[in-house]
This record gives sequence, structure tokens and C-alpha cells, in this order.
Amino acid sequence: MSKPSAQTDETSFARVIVDLALDREFDYRVPPALTGQVKIGSQVLVPFGRRTTIGYVVDVAGHSEYHEPKDILRVVGERPLITERVVKLARWMADYYVAPLEQAVRTLLPGVVRRSGGRFKEALHVFAGDLDHAESQVRRGSKQEAVLRILKEQPVMLVSEMLRAAVATRAVLRAMEKKGWLKLEKRPVQRNPADGHHVLRTDPLPLMPQQADALKLICTAIDTGKPPVVLLFGVTGSGKTEVYMQAMQYVLDAGKSAIMLVPEISLTPQTVERFRARFGDVIAVLHSHLSEGERHDEWHRLQKKEARIAIGARSALFAPVEPLGLIIVDEEHEYSYKQEEAPRYNARDVAVVRGHMESCPVVLGSATPALESLQNAAKGKYAMVRMPHRVDHRRMPVLRIIDMRMEAEKEGRLNVLSRDLMEAIRQRLERKEQTILFLNRRGYATSLICPSCGYVAQCRHCSVAMTYHKAAHELRCHICGDVRKVPDQCPKKECGDPAFKYAGLGTQRVESVVAGLFPKAAVQRMDADTTTRKESYEEILGAFRRGDIDILLGTQMIAKGLDYPNVTLVGVINADTSLHLPDFRAGERTFQLLTQVAGRAGRGDVAGEVLVQTFTPFHAAIQAARRLDYDGFFDQEVEFRRQLFYPPFSHLLCLTLRGPEEKDVIHAGTALMKQLEPMWAKTDVRAAGPIPAPIARMKGLFRYQIMARAARTSTMTTPLREALKTFRWPRKVKYAIDVDALSLL
Repeated sequence: MSKPSAQTDETSFARVIVDLALDREFDYRVPPALTGQVKIGSQVLVPFGRRTTIGYVVDVAGHSEYHEPKDILRVVGERPLITERVVKLARWMADYYVAPLEQAVRTLLPGVVRRSGGRFKEALHVFAGDLDHAESQVRRGSKQEAVLRILKEQPVMLVSEMLRAAVATRAVLRAMEKKGWLKLEKRPVQRNPADGHHVLRTDPLPLMPQQADALKLICTAIDTGKPPVVLLFGVTGSGKTEVYMQAMQYVLDAGKSAIMLVPEISLTPQTVERFRARFGDVIAVLHSHLSEGERHDEWHRLQKKEARIAIGARSALFAPVEPLGLIIVDEEHEYSYKQEEAPRYNARDVAVVRGHMESCPVVLGSATPALESLQNAAKGKYAMVRMPHRVDHRRMPVLRIIDMRMEAEKEGRLNVLSRDLMEAIRQRLERKEQTILFLNRRGYATSLICPSCGYVAQCRHCSVAMTYHKAAHELRCHICGDVRKVPDQCPKKECGDPAFKYAGLGTQRVESVVAGLFPKAAVQRMDADTTTRKESYEEILGAFRRGDIDILLGTQMIAKGLDYPNVTLVGVINADTSLHLPDFRAGERTFQLLTQVAGRAGRGDVAGEVLVQTFTPFHAAIQAARRLDYDGFFDQEVEFRRQLFYPPFSHLLCLTLRGPEEKDVIHAGTALMKQLEPMWAKTDVRAAGPIPAPIARMKGLFRYQIMARAARTSTMTTPLREALKTFRWPRKVKYAIDVDALSLL
């Protein structure tokens, strides 16, 4: 911009961010022709340098500090895409997560809505004209008579549907249009993900006392704004979803709207079906497995108030619903609520902030709440209500630990399935009951090893072993996606042994073993490799619900939220997969995963059983999961965190530096740390680094980390932001800031 200059006329000015990562706001004059059209949240077309670009208005003022700002060219759309309150939320996200404001604003809108080319689909419709006159003129038994008969029952319909119903041609319709008997016109058509899905409407269920208490507290929060956050701590199968639905009905009756977040896209079909059965078309769905057209139309249905409940994964939090009366975050402990790109926000935490800004209560629900949420409840920041029993007092599943060390000793070799698990599956097949097998590792084998020299097939770009996929007979890196052919012999020249060994377990291998052991059983695998199509989740889970699948095998996408009464057995193939990661949260994550997957069993009239195969049976997390003892685990884990000043007693910031040359990354990290240390030393910040990341090389780039902990995030982020303003980065070194980091990998 030019030099500052005060404005004296009554012209208004807009502060605009453009769709470039500049982390700056620019002033533009609102020309008289656009007065009243430019509002906070409006999408606008503005001149920028020698070109024009799309921008978003983040503030409107009566003056500008700059001399002769350029004019806004036009306003895109009839109304602002973002509400003023959500713009305020984006500012908070940009500040808290140390990200450019334009990145935060981009996060608020689906790409298809953000792009100016996003449009409603149009299709040719037929409209009834002068039917009385037409009936006296039309020849009996003709195609024209068939068209008129249909139009009398349905005066507006798609041309394609009319042609099918009347068995007519377009020429028939055009001839009738010339006579004024009907009209043909293009109109928008709704791309609805629910098309073709018919569900029976359901009524509210009678509540158990524990559910009624929870609902009463939530309704009080809706009416009064207090408590602002309710932590609904209910065991698996305790009826949390029914509480959610009755709370939403209370919100709708008050003339307000609601947002419901679920952590996995795989949960969305089942959740949406239950909510659509209760609420009908007031539901809109927002998640990444919709087509772009469906996402565009669902978003606009919410903006136009044609739908009043938004359901979806992380990004549904920013749905344009007004007035907002309730936000629900189901499975609030889930790590998938954390965004992996800037701004690296946690949808659970941002939901609490949006609720505060819009005076709207937030419900966090889980059978295994995050330690941060439990600590907030203990400090009185959140109100907590517990639901310790399953609906109708159905029994919790019996959880048994199988020591695979002893199993291998007895059998003389290590089998994929223990004898106990094989026998339990056989019994379920005989009784026509269903089984879920869980292994959080896809592929056939986790690595390819030469037994002669110890060679392991490593990714060329990442410091991880490649995973063997049997169906395609290839090696894949699950970090960067690199694919290689399986070598015929050991690549080491001095070795050349053809006897490769496939080490470790993946879901493909377990599927092969299970199909061999139970050839008459219907076995289905559900992981990232089998759910690449948009409809995959619904098809697999629909078949499982109908009983077409006896054994469902999968990764963590089947570990939570699924509610199938005929599942009486859950087998956890390797409980140690997440236990020994280099992360202080590994124990908490393992306990949550085991408890959640165990909760899929025994949700009907028959009691459930869970068999957990592990090599570390006496680990505290596994023993606590066996007893379903959340309180005991929490007490032990929270004391460990307190002593080491880990979350929830501090906030954790992880700054990851990456570049093609290791020496450049180390140099940049060391120089930045030298600049930060004097500022952090005056506070309670505890910092370390730069040190190699647990995955030291990823996608061809070397990775180093600076880790910092403090009681308040601003203690770390304010000095960091100041340092980054002047720090000179080596040309090819990039960085990523993760505030309240959940994964250190």
C-alpha cells in the first residue's frame, strides 16, 4: 500500500485478505455502486498487482490508513459466505495456532464453495400450462394425453422423469409448449447424498434415569448458557446418541440449529441414517467423501436455512448455521479431530471457542474422554455428567487378555490367531452371531526382510520400512505413497538370497488367514485399501448390518461408533501396535482404542466377549482396559503427566523443520533456537531441540523438531511469532508449527 493518509469523506473501506499466503490484510475502497453490499464475510473480486483475485472482507470501517486504496470490483454472490462471528473465530484460530489469517479463512469454506466457479446444477423442468384448454384439444390415447394426465397429478417435474413416465419424446413436449399447454425451463436441482436412501422415521425413545439427567443438564445449558461445556462421560452402549437427538429436538423446537461432529467418515453413514430417521430433511451432511456438487449444495442448504442440523467430520464445525443453538462433538477424545495442515486446529477445542463466541453450549461425548477434558472437568471449567451403565442395563463385555508369548511357547510357533480366538470365532459362526477383528495396520506384512543378511526393504524417500501388499504383489510406503516391485532376491550384491521373509502383520494377511481357517464364513476387510470409492463405507457396513458378513476385519475405522446388536465377539489381533510408539500419549491412545473397540461387542441381548492378543499383557494401559477401569487409568496416567509437566498440565508446541539437505535443517533449527532461548528463558517454557524427528526422513526431506511446553500457549507462541518475523530461513528449509500437538511423529 501507499503511505498512510487519513480519510475525511463518508466513503467506507473494507479490509480484505486475498487467497495468497501473505498473512496481511489490504484496504480497498467500497465504491458507491456497492454500498450496502460489502459486508464482513463477503467474497469480493479485487485488483491485486497486475491481476484480479478473489478476497474475503474481514472488516469494514469508515476510514483507511492508506492513501487512495483501490476499489473493490464486485461482490461475488448474493450474501456473505462467512458470518461475522465465524470471521472472528478464524482470527482466533490464526492467532492461537500461529497461522496466516487467510489459511484460517480457507479452512472455513469447502473448496467448491470458495471457488467462484461453484454453481448449482441446473436441469430442464416441465411446468403445467393451460391444462383445461389442452384437455379439450388433445387426441385421446396419444402421448400428449399421457403427459397431461401426469401433469395434473404433478404440475412440476424433471423432463427426464416425464419422458420416462409418459414414454414420450422431447419432440412431444416441444410441440405442447408451442401450444401453451406446458412450459419448459431450466431450474436448479438439488444434488442430495440421501437420494435413493429411504429410512423409516423413528420416535424418541424412553430415557433411562442417567440419560434423563444428562438431557436435563444439556437443556438447562441451551436455555441459560450455563454450563457452557458439558462433558458427557458415558460407557459404550449407554445411549449417548439418543441424548444427542433429544437435545437437538429441543434446539429445533426453540427455532435454532445444531452441529454434530463425528471423528471418522466411516461413522457418518450410520450416524446420518439414525439422525435422518428422526429428523428427516433438516439434516445436511458435510464430509470429504461427498462429490463436490453434493458438498456445494449441502453447504448452501444450511446457509439458506433449508437444513438446520449439520453432521460431518472436522470441517462441519464451520457450517453456516444461524442461529446456532448446540454443538455436539462425539468421541471427543479422537485424534482425527486434529487437522494436519495449517492451521493445525483441534476441532474439539475450536468447537468450545465457537460455542463461547456464539453463546451456544457445547457437548463433548466419549466413553474414554481425553485427559485434557477430564482435567478441565476436575478444575470446574466443564460440567461433567456420567452415564456408567449400558441401556437397559445390558452387560458390559467380558475382556480377556491372551499372552502371545505363552501362546508361541505352547504352539512351538507364532500364529496369527490364538487357539482361544479361533475357538471363539467358530462358536459365533455356529450360533449365527457376528465377529469384529481389529488390527490397526493395513497391508499384508509390515516389512520385507532377508533372513540371511537382515536387509529390510526401506522407502527411498522416508526412514520407514515399506509394507508388502499381496493382492498387487508390491511394496508401498504408507507415508509418501511410493510403490516398488517386490525384488526376486535380496538386493544386496553380497547376498542375493531369494528366500525373503514377510515380517509383521497387516489386515490383508489376517484376512487371508481367517478365510483359510473358516472357508464357509463371509469375511470382509475394511481399511484404507478397500474404501477408496465414495460408496465403500456404506456398502460394507450395510452388508454387515444385514448379516451378509460374518467376520468384519479392519483398522481403527471399525473401532468406534458402530452399533450392531448381533456382534458378540471382538478380537484385537495385536494390541501392541500403538503401545510402543515414541510418544508419551501411547498408553492413553492404546487404552482408548481397546476400550472403544471392546464396546462394539454385546450391544444386543447376547453378552459380548473381547479377546485381546498382546505381547505385553501386564502393561498398565492393557490391564486398565481389561477391567474397563477408566478412573484407575486416569489417576495413574495423570500423575505421570504432572511429574513430567506434560499435557494436561502444560501445552505442547512442536516446531518441525524439513529440507532436502540435513545440514541446512540443523543449521536453521540451531539458529532459531538460539534466538528463542533468551525470550523463553524468562518464562516457564521448557524447550528442547533441534533433535531428529521420530520419522527422521519423510518424502525425501530431513526432519528435525523443536519441542516446547508451557502452562499457557501464548508464553510460547508470542516470542515465536516475533522471532519468525525477522528470521532468515535457508532457501529450501520449510517449517510447520503444531500448537497442542497430539502426535510427535
